[in-house]
Amino acid sequence: MATELRTSVVIDYQNLHLTGHGLFEATRHLPRHETLVDPLLFANLLLHARNRSQREGFPLAVLQRVLVFRGEPSPEHDQGGYARNQAQKAHWERDRRVQVTLRPLKYRYERDADGRPATDDTGRKLLIGPPQEKGVDVLCALAMVREARDPSIDLVILASSDSDLAPALDEVQRLDAAKVESFCWYDPKQRLGFQLHPTNRSKPIWNTRLGEDAFRSSWDRSVYS
Repeated sequence: MATELRTSVVIDYQNLHLTGHGLFEATRHLPRHETLVDPLLFANLLLHARNRSQREGFPLAVLQRVLVFRGEPSPEHDQGGYARNQAQKAHWERDRRVQVTLRPLKYRYERDADGRPATDDTGRKLLIGPPQEKGVDVLCALAMVREARDPSIDLVILASSDSDLAPALDEVQRLDAAKVESFCWYDPKQRLGFQLHPTNRSKPIWNTRLGEDAFRSSWDRSVYS
């Protein structure tokens, strides 16, 4: 039996951040930008908790890569948000194990009588509601399969509670190459967490739970102007 499992952590960033933010009573009322997660801090905490829960003699996870997938604001509609997003990516990727992939957010526009995007007096398009992430779950799923096929990776851990990603767990299991595990935030006071399972419940996978203390310890304390 191997003594180490070379591990890739795949992060669905918005799901990871917002699920933690909304789950814990002491953090859900804080501004969201104050509870942003640092991917490397999170991955190290995750592996430490995972390894601590293993029985003696079982191989321990050793971090190789952290793959982060996240929406990207438009510089046209949210110049400040775009600048902070880029600064966070640069900061997180200072460690070469961290790779951040950004996918442009989807914006909806008001339409004029001719069906064209309506504009204000300055010519800016008028938006309908907040922007939405599109395609990030697909990128996470593809990354999981790609990492599982990589001979340099023994274990892939998915950091997301999005049920749309359950088929990706199934596919990695079907490949029978790298091991696959999941993660969830968990509040023991409420006995509440959002654990993601494979579609086939007869083939369970290991899930690592982290609580409020770990959520707080994983926050990115940097100030992005």
